[in-house]
Amino acid sequence: MTLNNWIKRGLAALGIATAAAGCSSAATTSAPAPSNVRPALWQVADKDTTIYLFGTIHLLPDNYQWRTPRLDQAVAKSNGLVVETIINTQNPAELAGVMMRLGLNPAAPPLVSRVPADRRAALEAAVKATGVPMAAFDRMDSWAAAITLIGTQFRSLGLQAEEGVETTLKASFNAAGKPIGQLETNTEQLGFFDALPEAAQRELLISALEQPAQAKVQFDSMLSAWTRGDVKAIAKTFNSDMAGSPELMDALMRRRNANWARWIETRMAQPGTVMVAVGAGHLAGEASVQDLLERRGLKVKRIQ
Repeated sequence: MTLNNWIKRGLAALGIATAAAGCSSAATTSAPAPSNVRPALWQVADKDTTIYLFGTIHLLPDNYQWRTPRLDQAVAKSNGLVVETIINTQNPAELAGVMMRLGLNPAAPPLVSRVPADRRAALEAAVKATGVPMAAFDRMDSWAAAITLIGTQFRSLGLQAEEGVETTLKASFNAAGKPIGQLETNTEQLGFFDALPEAAQRELLISALEQPAQAKVQFDSMLSAWTRGDVKAIAKTFNSDMAGSPELMDALMRRRNANWARWIETRMAQPGTVMVAVGAGHLAGEASVQDLLERRGLKVKRIQ
């Protein structure tokens, strides 16, 4: 499996990793308006309930244009929004506390010993770029160190959470006085990383050492597929990149998708209209949320 590819495209899979890495302070560059903007949108409905399913990209360049009239119509009709997790931007210490509780490990071996010898120079350079002392990284679990380093990569690409889809949608719902809920707590979402086997965590760490130019190519490819609503391309990416690590696929995708499908099925018993916005990787391919819903007998219709 090429985790180098997965983690960059994985912006569509797990958003809290990027926020926990401190991407909110990123310095961004403007992006031109793309052509053929139509990110995928689905609808699950019965006589008195409608749930919109929207696949997102958690970080975007500044001023990236992705909203459409059809999506705005769905937002206007929705009585509330549900996202993967709610990050309290007014109290960043709350998320930092979760990171420290789960990610600090004073008994961990030195960070340089956790990567191959030929990657140690790159690791030292990446750590230096963060401004955080190596001694602090030495006390982190491998996944936590990886997330911190990946945050620096995202900043170098000019990406930030403030421009991400969830942030923009939450602003719209807040302005309209509509409630916003979550499918997972911060602890639950970061816990998926914390539960990964050490071998998978170290692969993640190595992926954080990728050169920015390579990372940009991978991210741009993912962003292009998402913008044009090419769900098959998104599914192909995740299926190929995660095929070599069943435990990663199970922990970060399959189990979470199953949890969310159960939530949606239960919510369909209540009247009203809700928008559910989660990473686009969860709404693509086999075992996607839509696939699981259809297996449960619910009708899912793509409307954009």
